[in-house]
Amino acid sequence: MNIMTVGNSVLGVFLISQLCVGVIGNTSLFILYIYTFLFKPHFKKLIDLLFMHLTVANMVTIVFTLIPDIVSFFEVPNFLDDVGCKAVLCIYRITRGLSISTTCILSTFQVITVTPGNSQWAWLKHKLSTWTFSSLLCSWLINLAIYGYMVEMVIAKTNSTQGGNGYLHAYCQNRNFGNKNSGSFLSIIFMHDLFYVAIMIWTSLYMVILLYRHRKRAQYLRSPSLSSQQSPELRATHSILLLVSCFVILYWLNNFITLYGFYSQTKIPKLEGINAFWATCYPTICPFLIMKNNKLILHFTSSFSALRMTCFQRTLRG
Repeated sequence: MNIMTVGNSVLGVFLISQLCVGVIGNTSLFILYIYTFLFKPHFKKLIDLLFMHLTVANMVTIVFTLIPDIVSFFEVPNFLDDVGCKAVLCIYRITRGLSISTTCILSTFQVITVTPGNSQWAWLKHKLSTWTFSSLLCSWLINLAIYGYMVEMVIAKTNSTQGGNGYLHAYCQNRNFGNKNSGSFLSIIFMHDLFYVAIMIWTSLYMVILLYRHRKRAQYLRSPSLSSQQSPELRATHSILLLVSCFVILYWLNNFITLYGFYSQTKIPKLEGINAFWATCYPTICPFLIMKNNKLILHFTSSFSALRMTCFQRTLRG
């Protein structure tokens, strides 16, 4: 009994820590982009709008995923009623879907950006702005259409003992819990996600090939200027490849736990908390991967390093 209590406490601390880190990271990145758009317009790029959209989607996903699980660890009764369950789960699924689709759009955007001018896809570069906003609008409409249906499927958890197929949370459950056909909607969700994941994997492989060709060409020409000229695009490509790699790995782990919990006849009470941790790993890591190669942060870092070196030299002289 003590081991279970310690395990629950450790998981609760992890969830609270992840909530704090994820909200702080995404909020900081969002403020950085707002600052860039208002005071540093020469640093502004079209891809930054996609990063901002991804940051907001990630932050909302973290909040609506972790807070119900954190509250359940404190054993607060009846935290969510029918309306609360519908709102929380629907918002979480919509923002998670937007996070998936935005990451996919980012990888496709970067493929078009780094595509050579003599490629058959080069004509898409002139339509990036229109294509980007259209894709974001379509992703909103698709996610609203799919997960809006979820409003009628979720109710507050009943007091009766539950067993069988279905979604079961500390406060919520699906209406047709135990019904063998309750997994039909889940299959639609997975097909939607797999479509975006397939595009991400394809664009990532294509970017890796382009990076390899660029490296071989730079070595052949032995021209440092060529490498430095394309460094911003290469930095952005590396960041997006990191994003996609982390997403795909964590996506499959999250889905494996989701499927196990859904189809398991005996429900594990804290499995949803464990799944919430893995489900929010990508939204938590994401802002730090983006900031790693952000041009404004690199500018601030270099300026701070130069200022620190100047102060150090003055101290030595004094």
